[in-house]
Amino acid sequence: MNKAIRVMSADSALVPLVAIVLGLLVGALIMLAGGYNPLTAYASLLEKVVGDPYNIGETIREITPLIFTGLSVAFAFRTGLFNIGGEGQVMMGMTGAAIVGVKANLPFWLHAPLAVIAGALLGGLWGAVAGYLKAKRGVNEVITTIMLNWIALYLANYIVSHFLLQPGQQRSYMIRDTASVSLTAISAMLGDARLHWGIVIAPLAAVVFYVLLWRTRQGFELRAVGHSPTAAEYAGMSVGANVVKAMFIGGVFAGLAGVFEILGVFHYQVLAASSPGYGFDGIAVALLGGNHPLGVVLAAVLFGSLTYGSAGMSFGADVPPEIIRVIIGTVIFFVASHGIIRWILRLVSGKRKSGEVA
Repeated sequence: MNKAIRVMSADSALVPLVAIVLGLLVGALIMLAGGYNPLTAYASLLEKVVGDPYNIGETIREITPLIFTGLSVAFAFRTGLFNIGGEGQVMMGMTGAAIVGVKANLPFWLHAPLAVIAGALLGGLWGAVAGYLKAKRGVNEVITTIMLNWIALYLANYIVSHFLLQPGQQRSYMIRDTASVSLTAISAMLGDARLHWGIVIAPLAAVVFYVLLWRTRQGFELRAVGHSPTAAEYAGMSVGANVVKAMFIGGVFAGLAGVFEILGVFHYQVLAASSPGYGFDGIAVALLGGNHPLGVVLAAVLFGSLTYGSAGMSFGADVPPEIIRVIIGTVIFFVASHGIIRWILRLVSGKRKSGEVA
C-alpha cells in the first residue's frame, strides 16, 4: 500500500512537469508552422526573464499577483467551491487600497498597513457576497462570481471617477508616499524594478493557506464541508457559515493582489475598460499547481516568467506575444487531458475487475 501511495505521489508530481514540456513542444511546433525559430524565441524569452537585474526584479513583480490569485482559486477548490471571481476581488482590493492611500493622511507606520488591510477586507467581502448567496439562496457561485466581476469593474470606475479622479486625467490621484509599500533599497539593487512588500507577503500567504487548511480545526471544517456538506452538517458543522468563510478567505487572497499593484507598482488607480486579468490567470495557476500552496507558488513562477518573457520573444524573435497564451493554454490542456485519461483508465480497470469477479 505504501508503495502504491509513493507511485501515486510521484505520478502527481510528474503530471505538471510533463504538461509543461508538452506545452513548450507544441508551442515550438506552432512557431515553426508560422515561420519562426523556436530556439531563438525561447532563448529570447529566457534572456528577457533573467538577462539583467531589472528584468529579474520585474519578473518577480509579475509573479507576485499570480501567487495571490492562484491561492484564492485553490482555496475555494479545496473547500468544494469554484471561485472565478478573482477579477472582481482584485478590483475591489485595488479600490480599497486606493481610497485609503489617497484620502487618508496618516503616519507611514499606520497608513500603509491600513491601506493593505482595507483592500484585503474589501476583496474578502466581495468574495463573501457570492458565498452568502450560495449559502442562503442556493445560487451557484460560478454565476454570481462572473456577475460580480463586472459589477466590481464598473463600481471601481464609478468610485474613481466620482471621488478619486485627478482633473484632466483618466486615473485617480497618486497615493500618498506614506501609503507606499515599495521596497526602495532592493529595487535600487535590481535596476529600479518595481518591487514591493507583496513579494514577501505572497509566500507567507501560501504558508498561511497550508496552516489554516491542514493544521487547524477551522480548516478541517472547511474541507469537510467541501467534501460532503451533508456529512458535515450531520456532524454539527455549519455548512452555510463555512461556505461564506471560504469565499471570504479566497477573496482576501485575491484582494491582496490588487492591493500591492496599487500601493507598490502603479501608485494610482486607472479608469479601466477591462479587468487586469490576474483573476482568470489564477485559475490556470491553481490548476497547474494541483490546488496546493507550494504547487501554486511554482506554477505562478512559470506563468509569470512566460508572461513577462513574451515581450522578449516579440522583440528578439518577432514572435507574437499571443503565442505565450497558446503555450499556457496547451499546458492547461495537457494537465486536464491527463486527468481525463487517468479517469477513463480507472473506469476501465474497475469494469474489468467487476467482470473478473462476476
